[in-house]
Amino acid sequence: MKRISKMIAIITIITCINAKYIYANGYLYKVKDNKENVESSISTVATPTFEFESYAQILMEPTTGEILYANNENEKMLPASVTKTMTLLIIMEQIDSGLLSYEDKVTCSKNASQMGGSQIYFKEGEQITVDEALKSICVVSANDVTVAMAELIGGSEENFVAMMNEKANELGLENSHFMNPHGIDEEGHYMSAKDIAIIARELITKHPNILKYTSIWMDSIRNGEFGLTNTNKLIRFYDGATGLKTGYTSNAQYNLVATATRGESTFIAVVMKAPSSNIRNEEVKNLLDYAFSTYETKKICSSNTILEEIKINKNIKDKLQTRIKNDIYKLSNRSQKVETEESITYLDNLQATINNGDIVGKIEVYDKNTNEKIGESDIIANNCVTKSTLTEYMEYIFKTFILKEQKS
Repeated sequence: MKRISKMIAIITIITCINAKYIYANGYLYKVKDNKENVESSISTVATPTFEFESYAQILMEPTTGEILYANNENEKMLPASVTKTMTLLIIMEQIDSGLLSYEDKVTCSKNASQMGGSQIYFKEGEQITVDEALKSICVVSANDVTVAMAELIGGSEENFVAMMNEKANELGLENSHFMNPHGIDEEGHYMSAKDIAIIARELITKHPNILKYTSIWMDSIRNGEFGLTNTNKLIRFYDGATGLKTGYTSNAQYNLVATATRGESTFIAVVMKAPSSNIRNEEVKNLLDYAFSTYETKKICSSNTILEEIKINKNIKDKLQTRIKNDIYKLSNRSQKVETEESITYLDNLQATINNGDIVGKIEVYDKNTNEKIGESDIIANNCVTKSTLTEYMEYIFKTFILKEQKS
């Protein structure tokens, strides 16, 4: 193991919040330490004590997955159209894997045309592009388009629902089960606030193009003939809001998973079973205000950063250049000073041929004061190093030894 002590400079995070109160969203909140409800590696966590009228809430930082606040987060609840976060995740996976394109056409079936609730009045046999379908789902929560997309991807709505539950298992969601892709109340259909946050994290970190759609305030489809206005009012009225999905039925009441970004910091807030849309929005704003005023996310290792050049076996003349594969982030309390230390480990017996992009090792970043691991990334090859030929070995021996002896 090779220790590199000065690769990354000390990160100094300034802004004192030692006071016992937080001013956020026009309100003064008392803060206290609350270690029971917070699944976080942050050394000191101040949790707001304001009262919620919604039943369940959670606040998450997506790059690290750290939970900053949680209440009733594991309760199985009716999600309403927040269900569509899972539908959107599968759609974006299909697009980003090349199985689907934004220009592909989706055709409305009889089944899709008969969906009630939020809709664009999709007529049987009518076609729109996947791009327009995403606008319709993300902006106005169109149930008819959601079903049409499910049928396009799964071959049937039932098959798509099976894909949703398979993805839930893959993500380790313990309190979610899907009976449909749209979220209209159905027995056996439920999600928890924590599971919703996990889906949102997966969606925005691995498929960030979705934010192009969820951040739309107003747009149109059908050549400008049908207007769309976002059901998520925070997109217009909250600084940095980027999404993500609202939900409402009379039984589920008002649900919202919201995302917002300011600078390098992004947070996910979920509120479930609020008694009104205004209360839902205010409570999400309070959570996000608390997050932005208390925490800060810093990128401490950037992807594609060149590390060093190393010799490898079975190549006599070239060196392998190495680089970091993924960004590494650190979530810190704004009053916390962080100094980092890095550890690099290369795979045993690295030998040619190694191709550009091959994994050759791992970098781990630690908090120097606590020795707690902040994050890690694979180290990959930044060039191709091929196996040396017999001729190359002979040339090397000739130049290194024979010519050297002749000169001496």
